[in-house]
Amino acid sequence: MTLAAGTRLGPYEIVAPLGAGGMGEVYRAKDPRLGREVAIKVLPASFSQDADRLKRFEQEARAAGVLNHPNITAVHDLGSHGGAPYIVTELLEGETLRSRLAGGALPPRKAIDYAVQIAKGLAAAHEKGIVHRDLKPENLFVTNDGRVKILDFGLAKLTQREGEPRQQTNLPTATAGTEPGVVMGTLGYMSPEQVKGKPADARSDIFSFGAILYEMLSGTRAFHRDSAAETMSAILKEEPPDLSATNKNVAPGLERIVRHCLEKSPEERFHSAHDLGFDLAALSGVSATGRVAVATSPTARRRAWLPLGAAALAVGGMVAAFVVGKKAGYVPPPFFRQLTFRRGEVQSARFAPDGQTVIYTAAWDGKPMEIFFRRLESPESRPSGQSNAELLAVSDSGDMAVSIHRVPLGAFARTGRLASMSIAGGVAPREILDDVQWADWSPNGKDLAIVRDVSGRNRLEYPAGKGIYETAGWISSARVSPGGDLVAFCDHPTPGDDGGFVAVVDRSGRKRNLAGPFSTVVGLSWSPRGGEVWFTAADVGGNRALHAVTLAGRRRLLARVTGSLTLQDIARDGRVLITHDTSRQGIIGLAPGEAKERELSWLDYSSPRDLSADGTLLLFDESGEGGGEGYSVYIRKTDGSPATRLGQGGASRLSPDGKWALALVSMGSTGAQLVAYPTGVGEPKRVATEGLGVQYSDWLPDEKTLVLTASEPGHGTRLYLLPFDGGKPRAITPEGYREVRRGISPDGRSIVVTGPDQRFYVYPAAGGEPVPVPGVTPQDRFEGWSSDGRSLFVHRRGVLPARIDRLDVATGKRDLWKETMPLETAGLGDIGGVLVTPDGRSYVYGTGWTLSDLYLVEGLK
Repeated sequence: MTLAAGTRLGPYEIVAPLGAGGMGEVYRAKDPRLGREVAIKVLPASFSQDADRLKRFEQEARAAGVLNHPNITAVHDLGSHGGAPYIVTELLEGETLRSRLAGGALPPRKAIDYAVQIAKGLAAAHEKGIVHRDLKPENLFVTNDGRVKILDFGLAKLTQREGEPRQQTNLPTATAGTEPGVVMGTLGYMSPEQVKGKPADARSDIFSFGAILYEMLSGTRAFHRDSAAETMSAILKEEPPDLSATNKNVAPGLERIVRHCLEKSPEERFHSAHDLGFDLAALSGVSATGRVAVATSPTARRRAWLPLGAAALAVGGMVAAFVVGKKAGYVPPPFFRQLTFRRGEVQSARFAPDGQTVIYTAAWDGKPMEIFFRRLESPESRPSGQSNAELLAVSDSGDMAVSIHRVPLGAFARTGRLASMSIAGGVAPREILDDVQWADWSPNGKDLAIVRDVSGRNRLEYPAGKGIYETAGWISSARVSPGGDLVAFCDHPTPGDDGGFVAVVDRSGRKRNLAGPFSTVVGLSWSPRGGEVWFTAADVGGNRALHAVTLAGRRRLLARVTGSLTLQDIARDGRVLITHDTSRQGIIGLAPGEAKERELSWLDYSSPRDLSADGTLLLFDESGEGGGEGYSVYIRKTDGSPATRLGQGGASRLSPDGKWALALVSMGSTGAQLVAYPTGVGEPKRVATEGLGVQYSDWLPDEKTLVLTASEPGHGTRLYLLPFDGGKPRAITPEGYREVRRGISPDGRSIVVTGPDQRFYVYPAAGGEPVPVPGVTPQDRFEGWSSDGRSLFVHRRGVLPARIDRLDVATGKRDLWKETMPLETAGLGDIGGVLVTPDGRSYVYGTGWTLSDLYLVEGLK
């Protein structure tokens, strides 16, 4: 039954047919309620005649509808027409992977690009317990801007009733001329367990994925034979020919990944699509999408790849390749104009109301941060005279919201006294409020949206004093919409980590995520008309690209360059201020018995997390490009021996005997999983945390009990005790308390914590009243206990050279233990992660540098 144009299916109006096959007919349709076009797949009426089968289909399709991922086709609605069920999805422009493969094998880089995207989509579905069961090139769609979308989640299970005899064929299920109802997958891409009639799980999708990747790289099907029986036999017993025989450009590592996917036994394949995607991305060095930068209008319909010579844009060492397209033809790439030329870090930048003056904060040549003014017609920047201050926002009337006496507040965040001052100068800043981290003016220039800590939680207030959102994590880049009704911000679930989501919240506190999760998301601003939020983020690694997302969650890539971008501001005419940042983080340490410090960094963003009591073993993680998706946990001997990767995640703590390393492994939007990695022989152990949102984990000296800083849904952080071998967590503090890193005393009886008032306390592990630690400030960082349990090693953030003191817990008296300073100071943010052995003879510390150049960008659409 073919539907004519104008036919209505519920609220939808048919526009034109798009295709047909054994699984039904697909149409382009209009949704007049939202003014958008959609795709409608109308399934054969015979499928609705079996109530159990239809119920299973609806359950599966509704489950697919909850998936919100850029590599999975969005399901909008379900319905029925003339007894035939239909499913409404987003309308895609492009072609199926089957059509793309008609021309033969893909270049390896392109194949990896597509494969990484497919793996990420599968991982998102598998995390929610949804298995595709019929993955094949016909069910993979390549959009005009290079995005790969997985089609038909939930439809595969409809094609086979439990216990029905199975008819199998080499033909695909969803193209013209196929046999209707091909069961539980398409022969040639089915896993061995599917061929045998056994249940299909996530590992079956991984086998099908391997067959598709093989075909993308070789141009031939992995198991195609002349008959169905021969094809089944090949899947069960044979290996496809070596890829190197058909494509000499395939690297051995890539072939190993394909072979690992195509293992006959499910137990021998990749354990998850997440791990598979990680290995592919790590092998190629591409990001989550693997695509070069694009600058297209939302209405772009066709691809127009520019020649490399025309597309490469060299700007001060940056190279950006753009893909542009528009119905009318060529659209010129944006123009990057460098505005700063000194060596150091640009920390914020805004347009002045005249649109021709740029105001920015920078720390040049190792000096403290200062606010500068730069007229666009002049190459020179003028200092404001306001040092140790950071620009937060500029109102239309020319008032600056600034933070004075700015000090670091853990990784990435800073806090200070909020003040207002005029661009014209001549008047001292008007002080408003203490301990404010971020601020932005409302359009009327009278109200401020601010971010600050309240009772142990990070809170967004708009206007100041009225809380509209709070989190146990932290908030950055809060910006008020042009209409004044919404605040967009970067929502970071984990303290000390810059990964997270782009979110909006209205004045009544209704909050929703627009995009993410990202491995890093920093820098955000509203488009001039307020219809989009522009932001800089990376799906994998640390190199942020410029993206835009609508309030409906439709995301597009605006620009990508080598290195990392941070969006600072957008002018009313669409010009953009952006910084190009080169960041690295390293580790320096002194091993036992040595007199000279040594470099202990490994990749590009090494962060020290723990040091064994004897000073011989360092636990650290890599959270930059080298660490890959979800970061990587490493151990390394402090004698300089090569590092060993333990697995994915952010590292927390070594067990007292050094045999286990605790880490938090990101599970995407579902939070994080606590994992214990063996430092020697053994298998990782997942630690059940009973639904707690864990932020940090530690060990009591008995090695049988974990101490968690965690929160229950809707509640603040507190400390919990959890048996390592299993059991229920037990809260030992009220809400609002967090353990400081390495805060457990040598005897396990006391734990150093921060309280709701941001003061430091010693809390009895067995329960009781906390005792304030004298002589410290919120800017002090605790780095471990002395072996006698009487003193703490502490150092003050933001003070260089870094002074590390021994602080008497009872009296608060401080004595200098060591003073240190790296030789390179330009762009140096701080000394952090100072880990000292209890005897004080060995230590390591972290160092981080960011070098920035500020650019004015014109021509972004």
